[in-house]
Amino acid sequence: QVQLAESGGGLVQPGGSLRLSCAASGIIFSIYTMAWYRQAPGKQRELVAHITSGGSTNYADSVKGRFTISRDNAKNTVYVQMNSLKTEDTAVYYCNAVSERRPTIFWGQGTQVTVSS
Repeated sequence: QVQLAESGGGLVQPGGSLRLSCAASGIIFSIYTMAWYRQAPGKQRELVAHITSGGSTNYADSVKGRFTISRDNAKNTVYVQMNSLKTEDTAVYYCNAVSERRPTIFWGQGTQVTVSS
């Protein structure tokens, strides 16, 4: 059974940092593009960043220069390091896995990130 387990969310002050992790099981992790999405209250879910199997990355304009996505294929885990957090980064963050070989998509359950003083 496929599982994407996010962790690392919490409450942080503006300007602070958090690192989210997403541990995948039940998939051949190395052939998946991994991504982080977020959804704030009353807003649509949006892409934060993604990383391909080859390590190419892409970021939303709103997080460029502040967030860094990375992956460890040996640990079947994708990370996002979030620095200089702003109140507008407050959202539920979701891990996403898209196979690069077949039309298969998986989602995690999400982890709450709250940026507040």
